[in-house]
Amino acid sequence: MSVANPPATSAATVASEAEAPPEREVTLKVMLLLSLVVGIVAGIGAIFFKYLIAFIYNLAFYGIFSLRLDPNVYGPASSWGAGIVLVPVIGGLVVVWLVRSFAPEAKGHGVPEVMFAIYHQNGNVRGVVAAVKSLASAISIGTGASVGREGPIIQIGSSFGSTFARALNLVQHQKITLLSAGAGAGIAATFNTPLGGVLFASEVLLPEVSTRTFLPVVVATATSTYVYRAVMGVESAFVVAFDGLAQGHLVNGAELLLAAALGVLMGLAAWAFVKVLAWAEDVFEDSGINPYLQNILGMFAVGLLGYGFMLFSGHYHVYSVGYSTIQDVLNGGITGAGLLLVLFAGKLVATCVSLGAGASGGIFSPSLFMGATLGGAVGVIGEYLLPGAGITPQTFAILGMGAMVGGATSAAMTAIVMIFEMTRDYEIILPLVLAVALAIGVRRALTTADIYTIKLRNRGKPIPTDRTTNMFLVRQASEVMYRDFVVLPGSMTVTDALKQVEVHKTRVITTDGTRITGYVRFGTIPYQADRFARQTLGDIASSEFIIASNASNLNTVVTRMNRRNRTYAIVVRDTRGLPRPEDIVGIIGREEIANALVRNHYG
Repeated sequence: MSVANPPATSAATVASEAEAPPEREVTLKVMLLLSLVVGIVAGIGAIFFKYLIAFIYNLAFYGIFSLRLDPNVYGPASSWGAGIVLVPVIGGLVVVWLVRSFAPEAKGHGVPEVMFAIYHQNGNVRGVVAAVKSLASAISIGTGASVGREGPIIQIGSSFGSTFARALNLVQHQKITLLSAGAGAGIAATFNTPLGGVLFASEVLLPEVSTRTFLPVVVATATSTYVYRAVMGVESAFVVAFDGLAQGHLVNGAELLLAAALGVLMGLAAWAFVKVLAWAEDVFEDSGINPYLQNILGMFAVGLLGYGFMLFSGHYHVYSVGYSTIQDVLNGGITGAGLLLVLFAGKLVATCVSLGAGASGGIFSPSLFMGATLGGAVGVIGEYLLPGAGITPQTFAILGMGAMVGGATSAAMTAIVMIFEMTRDYEIILPLVLAVALAIGVRRALTTADIYTIKLRNRGKPIPTDRTTNMFLVRQASEVMYRDFVVLPGSMTVTDALKQVEVHKTRVITTDGTRITGYVRFGTIPYQADRFARQTLGDIASSEFIIASNASNLNTVVTRMNRRNRTYAIVVRDTRGLPRPEDIVGIIGREEIANALVRNHYG
């Protein structure tokens, strides 16, 4: 993964920013209409991206011009024979040139770059990224790099959402909302999973989950899925046609125990994936080798690995997205535990080397592949050791898919719901929830960072671990306010006031007898005896405050302070009419807000 360095700021840039029109905040209704547009574009983008991959794959592997490609079915051996090992190399060289020349952000698996834009670039993703990412990722996947198509479409959708918002001069939080809506819409259309797209945006991208952010994401994902289904059909991503857990089947204890064991194993596998991928990217980047030579070495190794699988098993397996292998496992076509374990290891190595060498693509599909093969191997072993317990390799392949995705990405609900939507097998939910939870727990016990955040963390650009946990904002103002204050008339001299208060502790609220007029905190004002001797409290008091009810929650108080550009709130009893000095019960400033946040996270 590569996080681009921000460009140097020139005098012309500063001047243009100064002349830029002010940002504006639109209503929720308008945001929903904008999200509808984002969803339509994301759906069309997913369709175009799929056909682009098919075109490049057919040209690269068979030398033909065709848009027909079923990724769930094995294709014939390439007409190039052993020369197929050079196809990933040639494709990779084109990708390196595209990325280095036009959009460094397009390198890697996409989602970390989107998260970087949300938390460190005010939600700005350049429009050119969508075009470069589309072409670069289609070439990577189409020429055999072991990457997925969901990362690119997430980055493509987020790029359009961000560019659209910037064109309309939307405020930052609405720009980030449209960015996230585009990303969620992209993944929803790619896998035909509208609920999964909503949950992905909520769990992985959105810094805040509320009505103003959630509803636009829902509209965008529903729209993109409808557009995709209208053109491509309503079939699920994978076909499950076995009777592993039949309708109404009661999951027995043996299945749950094995699902728990699988969850632990998948947690270890997810940890290995996170660490090995980060290590591979670091090794390539720190090698000092020319990027083009890096790509030749890495992609040649991937080419050899895929061709070795063709000679050994009759299929390339680790090339491209690997859906055909996943579908084969779900169909019961691969039943040898040894081969399944070798496929798992091969995909792990191929994916890490591909991304380290400069390929452009996602990690979601490789995670599904690794989960299906390792889970299938556990199912084969369980079926042998526990005959008659109802254990099937196909069932545990599905469990493994969800557990690997959840363990690697930390997106538990996304993994559970997307696996259900991709397979349409509801009976799998109970053991799936158990396996996913244990996989995430084990991986987090070994490393807090997941596959999306580890490189950002290592580069000093960390993403909050608990991004949507803002429970401190629901606390009442009366619970967090500062209570050590005095109310004094604004006409009192500063010299007299200093005799009644502890300068570095007590805060002063000024009044004219009937109204609250200002606020003084002596500890923040440089002491000048000659100046204070001639002034009253009214002369030095600040009027930059809001009045807040003690029954209001902190979220309401902070929102009002932000909208009016105030730095503190004077808290009064919840009474009717204009608040009087005797109604004052406390003060909330930046220090109180910070303390509430710290107590929420650290107790």
